[in-house]
Amino acid sequence: MTPSTSSAITLHINGEKYPLPVDHRTTLLDALRERLDLTGTKKGCDQGQCGACTVLVDGRRALACLQLAVAAEGREITTIEGLADGDRLHPVQQAFLDLDGYQCGYCTPGQICSAIAVIEEHAAGWPSAVTADVRPDAGAPELTAEEIRERMSGNLCRCGAYVSIVEAVARAAGATQGGTAGTEAVA
Repeated sequence: MTPSTSSAITLHINGEKYPLPVDHRTTLLDALRERLDLTGTKKGCDQGQCGACTVLVDGRRALACLQLAVAAEGREITTIEGLADGDRLHPVQQAFLDLDGYQCGYCTPGQICSAIAVIEEHAAGWPSAVTADVRPDAGAPELTAEEIRERMSGNLCRCGAYVSIVEAVARAAGATQGGTAGTEAVA
């Protein structure tokens, strides 16, 4: 008896359930774009190097091109399409819009999903490679431009809109954390 190479799965995406038969080799990215017509998540390098396909899986950033769809079953997936609350943009989306954190826009969905996770990781006190004091009791480091650049380094922008992206992440961090976290560091 030959083992099956496909399964019927249910993906939980943006608060909706999507039953879907998939080949076991189907990536989450291909399931989103090709099977569910959620094309906001972009296919860039298809090798996990550019970050254009970044989505949130259980609130943490994940590269959809490296994640198998069958491995995402039972997990909560959030794509760029699921961030806004009706007509009200997510604070990160609004900051990117206000501060021109995009040019051609191709990388923007992945940048925004990554930025949301960066803000949450920072607020939780997770250190980065440039964090000076990594002791657990040190708390969250100041969200400087250097911290933001390091934390966003897995997301590439072909147009080079990095200055505006850093400013947008800093503004959104201040808005979501109820203050001005990081805004003075990048001004």
